[in-house]
Amino acid sequence: MKKYLAEMVGTMVLVLMGCGSAVFAGSVAGTVGAGVGTLGVALAFGLAVVAMAYTIGGISGCHINPAITLGVYLSGRMSGKDAGMYMIFQVIGAVIGSAVLFALVSSGAHDGPTATGSNSFKEGMGLQAFIAEAVFTFIFVLIVLGTTDSRKGAGNFAGLAIGLSLVLIHIVCIPITGTSVNPARSIGPALFDGGVALRQLWLFIVAPFVGAALSAGVWKLLSSEERK
Repeated sequence: MKKYLAEMVGTMVLVLMGCGSAVFAGSVAGTVGAGVGTLGVALAFGLAVVAMAYTIGGISGCHINPAITLGVYLSGRMSGKDAGMYMIFQVIGAVIGSAVLFALVSSGAHDGPTATGSNSFKEGMGLQAFIAEAVFTFIFVLIVLGTTDSRKGAGNFAGLAIGLSLVLIHIVCIPITGTSVNPARSIGPALFDGGVALRQLWLFIVAPFVGAALSAGVWKLLSSEERK
């Protein structure tokens, strides 16, 4: 149970810090690009991952992302039961983090574009959004699988490498979808924002899972060839 609770807490922190930066600091008076801007929001997500990796990594592995959990499961590193429980508690954590943001916004003024930093894409840009979320999740999960590999991984530096890679992904993908690459991170905010965020939520669940499944297959191929 401890590892499930760790995933819940870690995902809550990710949503609270990452989405919180978009809500309160990412823009000023609704003007995207003001405030801390894209780079600041990207750093917030990446630094949250780094912080949690070194906080709960020894307990749960710090997936805090259903797409990562799917990739780890398909790579044969965890059981189906644990994978399912990880995903459930990740979503619970995301909902808690979103609830805190919603409470903060509801109890005072803010200049952010949304109440909880939900993901969305422009009308007619669904294909672009799907490709972006699938490809960037593929890259992110592949990095996670590679850096945490028991034989060829980055050891104690894995958390730093994963966090910095998430910063890079956000820098490129924020203008397209706001960057999810994490179904739990999208589910929590969408439940509170409703409207467009809820209608488009399916894409931010399906595309990351597609990318994660592809990365698991590619990593199996790469790692098996390396060890022959």
